[in-house]
Amino acid sequence: MQDQGGWPERSLVEAFVNYADVVSQRLADRVHWWTTHNEPWCAAWLGYGFGHHAPGLNDFQAAIQASHHLLLSHGLAVPVLRRNGDANTKVGIALNPVWAEPISDTPEDQEAVQFLVGQQNRWFLDPLFKGEYPGDMLEFYDSAAPTIKAGDLEAIAAPLDFVGINYYNRAVVGASDGSGTTPVRFAHPEGEYTDMDWEVYPPGIYSLLMWLRETYNPPAIYITENGAAFKDVVSPDGKIRDERRQAYLEGYIAQVHRAIQDGAPVRGYFVWSLLDNFEWSYGYSKRFGLTYVDYATQKRTLKQSGEWYAKVTRENGFIPENV
Repeated sequence: MQDQGGWPERSLVEAFVNYADVVSQRLADRVHWWTTHNEPWCAAWLGYGFGHHAPGLNDFQAAIQASHHLLLSHGLAVPVLRRNGDANTKVGIALNPVWAEPISDTPEDQEAVQFLVGQQNRWFLDPLFKGEYPGDMLEFYDSAAPTIKAGDLEAIAAPLDFVGINYYNRAVVGASDGSGTTPVRFAHPEGEYTDMDWEVYPPGIYSLLMWLRETYNPPAIYITENGAAFKDVVSPDGKIRDERRQAYLEGYIAQVHRAIQDGAPVRGYFVWSLLDNFEWSYGYSKRFGLTYVDYATQKRTLKQSGEWYAKVTRENGFIPENV
């Protein structure tokens, strides 16, 4: 593994904890809710494993070690954030777990689901809530498994007030042909897709929330991201009639409500995003916002979905029309 600094290096753990200390000391009188990391799977795997994000590496071992250091920096930052806060301080982490279903009921395709859930979900949630990495993943990673020092897992399992969940779409997977680095191939079932080529499948968020409750029983869950990118068009009258985004949100929020009714400890929901934004390596080409941004003039225009969501928040609910 080439030494380029970053999350594969243990020295960054201490740097992050120091950063959390400085920031929380400065803002503790105003900020009472803290999320240590957002989507550590993305930082580890998209940055170091698959080369999609900075630093653009394709290093399997670096990604695994980075994931451990991200989790460790989280765990060590938790007591620092609590120490600098007060009785109202809440600390959590935001993950992007997947809801995966098999292409078929063959043992091989079922095993592909188990692997994907192991890599993206259990690898992060097991240390946080059980104080250990999943044994089947350690066995698969073998010599690439992370270097874990005494006390690391205890630190990672620092008690949380909540876990944030970023969720957009399910994964339908089957066994790979063995040519890749993981035993998974992704299917593209028929249906509706967003501009990110992500399937619109609202029941997936219900299934994921119930799995989280049954497997880890977190004290509280917040949907910290959920939304859809579509190619928005400004009509001659200046309106943005994004019916597909509104229908997406109706479907997913209805499934979150269903999960709450069935016992999932969901305490809040956030749409991604208020404004059209700079979307990682996609730049400004993907629009997720409830508000349209004219990037040339910076003019903001509330979309139809934004008007609908404002009404939902005012009335604290809605009667589903598109589910």
